[in-house]
Amino acid sequence: MDERIFGFNKVVIDTVYDVICLLYPVTGSERDFARFYVLETVARVPYFAYLSVMHLRETFGDRDPGDSERMRTHYAEADNELHHLLIMESLGGNSSAVDRTLAQTMAFFYYWYVTVVYSFSEPAAYHLSELIEDHAFNTYDGFLRDHGPKLKGMPVPDIARKYYERDDPFLFDQFCTVKEPDGGEFTSRSRPPLESLYDVFVNIRNDEKEHWKTLCNLVQLDDTQGFPVQSTEPAPPQLAAP
Repeated sequence: MDERIFGFNKVVIDTVYDVICLLYPVTGSERDFARFYVLETVARVPYFAYLSVMHLRETFGDRDPGDSERMRTHYAEADNELHHLLIMESLGGNSSAVDRTLAQTMAFFYYWYVTVVYSFSEPAAYHLSELIEDHAFNTYDGFLRDHGPKLKGMPVPDIARKYYERDDPFLFDQFCTVKEPDGGEFTSRSRPPLESLYDVFVNIRNDEKEHWKTLCNLVQLDDTQGFPVQSTEPAPPQLAAP
């Protein structure tokens, strides 16, 4: 990716993430769920932005055979992030009007920003979300590592059990676009059984990794599938892909 676009995107996302970290430091208290509520509210809006632009292009006759599959993937990604958000709400993450207002305000402006970027450069817009999902994965991974014992003593929210264990897995499998090699065959990701809140956050963390994989491939290959997956790297303008 053009190093200028890469650098600008990194500044934007790192700034947003640093603001969230400043306002919501991870402490092992119930306030952590407010942080995750804000993060999930912001992280899911790019998928709406992608779909909005793609639907508008279709309206004006700009259709591509591969767009339908990509739109299904983005819808499934949005549905997955919605359930992350519902889980955080069930844990009380949205109990404060201040937290709700901050999250919704950030999401509103970020939606329009991504919509404009996606209209002119799909790779640049996908890269924004790649950076967000990478931050999200690392945040949840650190949370599990630092507060695992406490989470293992907390119950599974009903909405999490419904989504991960009882709902039709079609949409879940739809957003897991990168299949892991297993003995020469490529297989879909399995979901750990839910015995405690710890397992819920393991699933959420792993979901964020799936989003990251898909976005990396969209930035680098203009396709949802590809293996192995690696982070997008900056390149001098003359070497960057057109």
